[in-house]
Amino acid sequence: MRHGQSLRAAVLAALLLAAPAGALRADDPLWVNYAGGEGPGKGKRVVLVSGDEEYRSEEALPQLGKILARHHGFDCTVLFAIDPATGQIAPNVNDNIPGLEALKRADVMVIATRWRNLDDEQMKHIAEYVEAGKPVVGLRTATHAFRIPKSRAYARYSSDGKEKGWEGGFGRLVLGETWISHHGRHGKESTRGVIAPGAQGSPLVRGCDDIWGPTDVYTVRLPLSGEASALVLGQVVEGMEPSDKPLAGKKNDPMMPVAWTRSYQVPGGKAGRAFTTTMGSSTDLASEGLRRLLVNACYWAAGLEDRIPERARADLVGEYRPRAFGFNGFEKGRRPADTAMK
Repeated sequence: MRHGQSLRAAVLAALLLAAPAGALRADDPLWVNYAGGEGPGKGKRVVLVSGDEEYRSEEALPQLGKILARHHGFDCTVLFAIDPATGQIAPNVNDNIPGLEALKRADVMVIATRWRNLDDEQMKHIAEYVEAGKPVVGLRTATHAFRIPKSRAYARYSSDGKEKGWEGGFGRLVLGETWISHHGRHGKESTRGVIAPGAQGSPLVRGCDDIWGPTDVYTVRLPLSGEASALVLGQVVEGMEPSDKPLAGKKNDPMMPVAWTRSYQVPGGKAGRAFTTTMGSSTDLASEGLRRLLVNACYWAAGLEDRIPERARADLVGEYRPRAFGFNGFEKGRRPADTAMK
């Protein structure tokens, strides 16, 4: 075992000795908990798993968790990629997300990781959750959430997986797609969300009349795999402002889905439901329409679709100044406690 893994194991063992299985203490320094207030989500637990180098999930998921807790009553736990030597949030550390045992008690997992290479002990919690058929909400790079060497126990979850029955890994089997390519020009062409034909009556798109984000549209294979229903299509915009015009030409004919629901069942596992959006950077969450779509998705994932409001509250909680997406652009020196609800 590498030195970093040994240190991480020792830190986690000390932190978890006093906690029952699947429970995370509110004062643990490696994750953050937001206690739910009153609302339809009261009594439901959402675990939000961040960990990507590019799109600032360490900013987006705490904000989403605060919205779900304060405005809708969900109890939320946000997990982070952590440098085991410092306890600081470190998106470039791709093999350590402490606290995944919280999934044992979760009603919904929200995941926004990118090519993580977690060790078997941490991946076990992801696998047990997925194989139990529990609800998943995947954002942006979750289509390529894991990249695990072939020699390891959970290599089948890798986005480039070739194991029979697991082709495309977690992204393809659970969320409906793995990494293919950028469809819009990355950093040059932004995304306007358009409600998909036939989806206007879905409770998941209630109040989602204005969705825009600076990230580009991802390529997905059409038609969508499995029993999938497109909710929002991604109109490629010719620039990086919400007022820019739709791009003329083949990129918008047809438009790629950027949000959909589907059923999933991995080999040997139980059937479950998943919501996927290929939007979801921290800067995308500046869009109230997208925030509302994600709130609605969490209601749906938790089996509360009948309680989705006509216009779910999606006001930002506290100060939110997301950093531009890009590698090595994360705020240095931050700890999970710095994202606490105030």
